[in-house]
Amino acid sequence: MPRKTLYVSDLDGTLLRNDAQISAYTSGVINQLTSQGMLFSYATARSYITATKVTAGLNAKIPIIAYNGAVIMENDTHEILAKTIFSEEEKWDIFGELQKHTICPIVYSYIDEIEKFSFCYEACNVATKEFLQTRKGDIRENSVAQIKELVNGDVFYFTCIDTYEKLEPLYKKWKDTYHCIFQQDIYSGEQWLEIIPKHVSKANAILQVKELLNVDYVVAFGDGMNDIEMFEVADECYAVENAVDELKKIATGIIGSNEEDGVARWLQERWK
Repeated sequence: MPRKTLYVSDLDGTLLRNDAQISAYTSGVINQLTSQGMLFSYATARSYITATKVTAGLNAKIPIIAYNGAVIMENDTHEILAKTIFSEEEKWDIFGELQKHTICPIVYSYIDEIEKFSFCYEACNVATKEFLQTRKGDIRENSVAQIKELVNGDVFYFTCIDTYEKLEPLYKKWKDTYHCIFQQDIYSGEQWLEIIPKHVSKANAILQVKELLNVDYVVAFGDGMNDIEMFEVADECYAVENAVDELKKIATGIIGSNEEDGVARWLQERWK
């Protein structure tokens, strides 16, 4: 009996080219193959709004994994299939500790069931303000006057942009309590610490999608250190040519780079 396979790709540096856009070739291939029955998804740290902007042209009905796995939703309708939030105790614990270290985060939450990202602009540092400028006009914007309003609603994601020296102690403090992503942003070079609920990850979200679609085999594609967990839950895993060496070492194989539409070309050649 043929196995039912899910193909899932990282977005930035893998499915997207270096200009942070999906190529017409890649979106065309995925649209065509999914219309013929291929099961495909992508997993990203981005929100669904920024993800769908950079994947304009990819209009397939597929589940997408956003916010590093905190939210799973339909690409075409944006219907939420699954979401994971912090408990009240957890969100106030994180918020209080960030305040002690004079770090003003961007906080993602559902307020009255509507997704928002909250920020206190006057309290933000320069790097955070520069990032917020790239999100001007986003319908999720929620500028608050008082710091404590940052954690209104059901919180599922904290983004902190600051110096390595300020963020590293918090990463060490929380890395075993919550799911923390501590890395430099690939576009700005700024140091980021992202904090999400403990069991949230791209890998766990893939397992959720696998169950939702009744899939028995997973093939994954990636480029960075944060794709290692995703590779570990996959049955086959392929690193693009531009991937970090650590990922290439555990990959089933190496495919063309993101600039060469490596994922789409592999799918076109291999999917049946």
